[in-house]
Amino acid sequence: MKNIILKLLEYIYYFSLVILFIIYLFPGSLIGYFLYGNLGQQPNLIPNPIGTSINHLIFFSYITILALIIRQKVKNILTDYKIILFISFILEILHFIIPNRAFEFYDLIANMLGVLIIIFIKRFVK
Repeated sequence: MKNIILKLLEYIYYFSLVILFIIYLFPGSLIGYFLYGNLGQQPNLIPNPIGTSINHLIFFSYITILALIIRQKVKNILTDYKIILFISFILEILHFIIPNRAFEFYDLIANMLGVLIIIFIKRFVK
C-alpha cells in the first residue's frame, strides 16, 4: 500500500512540475485568465502584505514537500531540493524575456523561501 501511495505522489509531483513550467513560461497569467478572464491579472489567493508573491511561496513549498517525500523512493536530479532552488531561480529570470511577463524580485525571494522553509523544517524535525 505504501508503494502505491508513493507512486501516486510521484505522479502528482511530476504533473505539478509540468504545470509549474506551463504557468511560468506562458506569456500571461493563465490562472488570472481562468479566474477573471484576464491574462494580465495575477490572482491574489490569500490577502497579505506581499501581494501575489505568496502564491509563489505556497507552490514552491508544495513542490518541495512532494520532492522530499518522493526522494525516499526515487533519488534523481528532479527530486533534489537544490535543483528545485535552481528551477525557481531560472523560471523567474526567464520572465525578463517572456512577453507579457515581468521579473519580480519578491517573487524570486518567495520562490526560494518556499523551498528553504521546507528544508529548514525538515532538518529541524530530524
